[in-house]
Amino acid sequence: MPDQTAHGAGGSAPAAQIRESYMAQTRRKRLYGGVLLAIFIALMISGFMTADSRNAGGFWEGLHQIFDFPAAVLSEAGEKITELPGNLVKYLPALVETLNIAAVATLIGAMGGILLSMLATRGLARWPRLIPLFRRILDVMRAVPDIVIALVLIFVLGGGPVPAMIAIAFHTVGALGKLFSEVNENASLKPVDGLASVGANWSQRMILGVMPQVAPNYLSYALLRFEINIRASAILGFVGAGGLGYELKNAMAWGIGRYDEAAAIFLLLFITIVAVDQIGSVLRDRLTHGRKEELLA
Repeated sequence: MPDQTAHGAGGSAPAAQIRESYMAQTRRKRLYGGVLLAIFIALMISGFMTADSRNAGGFWEGLHQIFDFPAAVLSEAGEKITELPGNLVKYLPALVETLNIAAVATLIGAMGGILLSMLATRGLARWPRLIPLFRRILDVMRAVPDIVIALVLIFVLGGGPVPAMIAIAFHTVGALGKLFSEVNENASLKPVDGLASVGANWSQRMILGVMPQVAPNYLSYALLRFEINIRASAILGFVGAGGLGYELKNAMAWGIGRYDEAAAIFLLLFITIVAVDQIGSVLRDRLTHGRKEELLA
């Protein structure tokens, strides 16, 4: 009979070595993770201290006043609660302007994103050699903050909703183009090849062969971006781009006496964002589940 003891002893040695190697790798990973965490914490602390030293006041000195402004706004709004419905009606046109900025910017951004995403997707691109170029264009459009673009356009065109719409649309093209290109990569190329075999041009192949497959995901991402653009249009109003943000800036700058109007604008903006978020979530859920049910059927 063969010596089972010797075989067992010989087999346990490699297992012990593997275990020891695994434990050594685990210890190294924990060490590296601890070092990176320590560096991150040190950078956060140093960055906070630098920002605090350059601040006009000081974070810790002004921390106890953080609730003073909300308290003043709520106090004045409570005193003038009977004027709240009138203020809500007063700023409805500004809300419509904000929604228009977001809607037009999303529509233009979605159309531009669809075109650039098709040109930047392998297997679908009209000019395959230019795929890196179109991807870099999307990166640049996505990297430049919309508020920077808006400030430049306001300097050139003046204040108003047009600079805000262009700025948001520019950023939306880059953001949606990236998302759409990822969706395109999962599309089946069989319909595209079939259309190519019967002489369809590039536009026909994209519209008839790709769009039916990716349209639900496109619409879902566009709805999500619309929600984001509403917030962006309100923020850009603070730099003179019109809409609710511009009215809110004026009400807050005026100070005591118009805080009730600021509270009404806050409430109107909050209700709008929540409503659009909920409606968009329901629509995206129906699109996603409807697409899944079609695939399962």
